[in-house]
Amino acid sequence: METFIKLFGEGKDLDTLQICARGFVVFIADFVMIRIAGRRSFGLRRPLDNIMTILLGAILSRAVVGASPFVPVMLVCLLIGILHRLFGWLTASYPALARFIEGEKITLYSDGKFINKNLRRAQAGREDVMEGVRKGALTDDLGKIDRIYMERNGEISALRKQ
Repeated sequence: METFIKLFGEGKDLDTLQICARGFVVFIADFVMIRIAGRRSFGLRRPLDNIMTILLGAILSRAVVGASPFVPVMLVCLLIGILHRLFGWLTASYPALARFIEGEKITLYSDGKFINKNLRRAQAGREDVMEGVRKGALTDDLGKIDRIYMERNGEISALRKQ
């Protein structure tokens, strides 16, 4: 136990080696937690995924610098990873729950015109939408676009006319 305390320190009075040792352990533990949480945690960027990312970053940093006790921090992060996996499974299995947690896509443009009430709901201006169209559909000619959506993760997608 004395060797453990010497290597990882206690409290906030940590030297460089102790912070580096904690950083190494947190890195490995975070990698394991992300594997437990699943690939979607950083792939889909849905609200649920962003919550996990923000929480893990904020909480794990406290373990590295000694602002919070190391073991409880690691355990709560493990719990967050498990909860993320559980919610990912639940939203994949139950579409109604997915709509409640992640929302639905919002149609921003259809039938040759922008839908102003949906633009306000999405908090997006026409130029924001056009930026997304240029990135995704590789055009800025609305004559070639059938529909434009704001997806559940906030990205803009466009369907070209057939």
